[in-house]
Amino acid sequence: MYTVYILHSKSKSKFYAGQTNDIEDRLHRHNSGQNKSTKYGTPWVLIHTIEFGSRPEAVVLETKIKKRGIRRYLEDINFNFEV
Repeated sequence: MYTVYILHSKSKSKFYAGQTNDIEDRLHRHNSGQNKSTKYGTPWVLIHTIEFGSRPEAVVLETKIKKRGIRRYLEDINFNFEV
């Protein structure tokens, strides 16, 4: 199972999208500074997930979200978020 996820950093007012097969480990790595893209902005909060049966399916959605813009993607799906 692969998960496409969206994180939010309240301190930086930024979003981050990615995909993984172990969401708990991935969130830990984001919040412990092990990822260059999210090293600053901790704590990152998991705000949205979508599960897929294969990595290629997850990569397609992750790419779509990043091209669209994470905030616009969330608005498109009527996701209620407070920043």
